[in-house]
Amino acid sequence: MTNPTLPPASYDYPTIHNIVQSALVLHVSFVPSADDPFPTILPMLGALGSYSSPDTPLDSGPLDLYLHGSSVGRLMKLSDSSKNPDLAGDDEEGGIPLAVAATHIDGFVLALSAFHSSTNYRSAVVHGYGSLVNDPKERLYAMGLITNNVVKDRWENSRQPPLKAELTATGILKVKIVSASAKVRTGMTAEERKDLKDEGVVGSIWAGVIPCWTQRGEPVPTKENGVDKVPGHIKEWITGENEGGRRYAEGALVGEGK
Repeated sequence: MTNPTLPPASYDYPTIHNIVQSALVLHVSFVPSADDPFPTILPMLGALGSYSSPDTPLDSGPLDLYLHGSSVGRLMKLSDSSKNPDLAGDDEEGGIPLAVAATHIDGFVLALSAFHSSTNYRSAVVHGYGSLVNDPKERLYAMGLITNNVVKDRWENSRQPPLKAELTATGILKVKIVSASAKVRTGMTAEERKDLKDEGVVGSIWAGVIPCWTQRGEPVPTKENGVDKVPGHIKEWITGENEGGRRYAEGALVGEGK
């Protein structure tokens, strides 16, 4: 499961990083063992970042992908070089091979024919090598990164410091990206010329696009909550995410999703 020394991955950083970073769930695929014929796929939370250069912008340069999971989970155990002798080398040169997929649906494209119907979407797949993060400072960096990628500024607005039991139960995987690709569809329908010339078809079947985005709802407090008002950082995040999702989905109708 080792690989030779690899140069930094080069790909369309802005497109792929934004698709991965904004995905609510990442699907991580790996082969659990040589005698298991089926790959395993896990839904996980993750975020892109660089521990050595934390100020690196999302749209420039290579970044690592940090994944969060249970420390006793199968993937974390397989990625632990102290328990898996096949993972020779350091974080730059060793690790378990992984494929990570991120997908967004931005609209349902309804053409006159079902065979020409589609969706507006953004999808990315990255390939890389995952290694367990053991350095305490980098682990905290990654935990904050992932938490804030779920809800902006939530790490700083949560109880600190983490308990020892919480840290022990949490595994952090760092994926060194080797290659990545993306597919994006925007725009309206693509119709058959024959259908467009048929007034009976055009006049009886609705065609168009239904924009689609994830909508965050109104916060609901727990019974134990002792704070009267929803914090500003949560309100701002909800508004920003809802407006941004709608803006992209509607912009994608004319190929201008942003």
